[in-house]
Amino acid sequence: MTDVIERPFENWTRTSADLLATVFIHVDYSTPIQAVREELQRIVQNSKQWDGRVCALQVTDATERTIELRALTSAADSSSAWDLRCEVREKLIHFLQENIPEALPRVRAEIREQGSRGRDGEQEEGSSP
Repeated sequence: MTDVIERPFENWTRTSADLLATVFIHVDYSTPIQAVREELQRIVQNSKQWDGRVCALQVTDATERTIELRALTSAADSSSAWDLRCEVREKLIHFLQENIPEALPRVRAEIREQGSRGRDGEQEEGSSP
C-alpha cells in the first residue's frame, strides 16, 4: 500500500484532459431528427467552448411518450465542457421552441363518444351500438 502512496505513477487510461459534454433532451416522436442534428452542428461550430473534435446527435431511448436525444460534443477541459453542455441544451430548446414547437413533449389523450368504433372499425367493448 505504501508503494502506491509514495511512488509516482502514470494513469494510462487518460492521455489528455479533453472531455465529452453530453446533453439529453426529450422530444415528441414527430421531431425531425436530421433538422435537430444540423442545428446542433451549427451551435457547436459557433461556440468558443467546442474543441472541434466531437459533435453527434443520437436517439438513445424511446418511451411511450417521448424519444430521448443525446447530443455529444467535446471540449478541451471540464470548465469548457460544463459551459458547452449548458449552451447546447439552452440553444437546442430555443431552436425547438421557435422552429418546431410540435417537437416539444406533450401529453396525448383520446376521448371517445359512447358507441364509437375502434381503429379496426369494430364496436368497442363496453359501448352500445
